[in-house]
Amino acid sequence: MKLLRKILTLLPAFVMAASSDLLAQCAMCRATVENNVSNGEIGIGAGLNFGILYLFVMPYLAIGVVGFLWYRKSKADAKAQQSRRYSQG
Repeated sequence: MKLLRKILTLLPAFVMAASSDLLAQCAMCRATVENNVSNGEIGIGAGLNFGILYLFVMPYLAIGVVGFLWYRKSKADAKAQQSRRYSQG
């Protein structure tokens, strides 16, 4: 349980730190960002990269939350089943 919590806490931070050098995937977006950077405007590129990272992390975060809730429910069900066994004999 503690290991799972550590993994779920550190994974998004690691993904965001490891992928800080990602480039824009769309050719038009990349051309626009390169043009803006050459003109001295870096805000659009930083916002675009943050948006890409946000879109990248969200599905994994959603799957992680569903997996955690499933794990927690299965542990509660196992505990309830075990307590029923002890109460029956």
